[in-house]
Amino acid sequence: MKEDSYECKNCGKIVKVLDGKIPSCCNKLMEKLKIDICTQPAHAEHARPMDEEDVCDEGRAG
Repeated sequence: MKEDSYECKNCGKIVKVLDGKIPSCCNKLMEKLKIDICTQPAHAEHARPMDEEDVCDEGRAG
């Protein structure tokens, strides 16, 4: 079963849910948290092997 995380926008409480029901907190329904791409497992579509910020060492020095 998939685990979803929900956050209360009022108090900031975070709850993990397995059953798919939207939890409530502070008398309001909580909002589902979006997963950042950096927290997901590495996939070929998300790989960035040639970041422009990094210096490229080709091993030609010296």
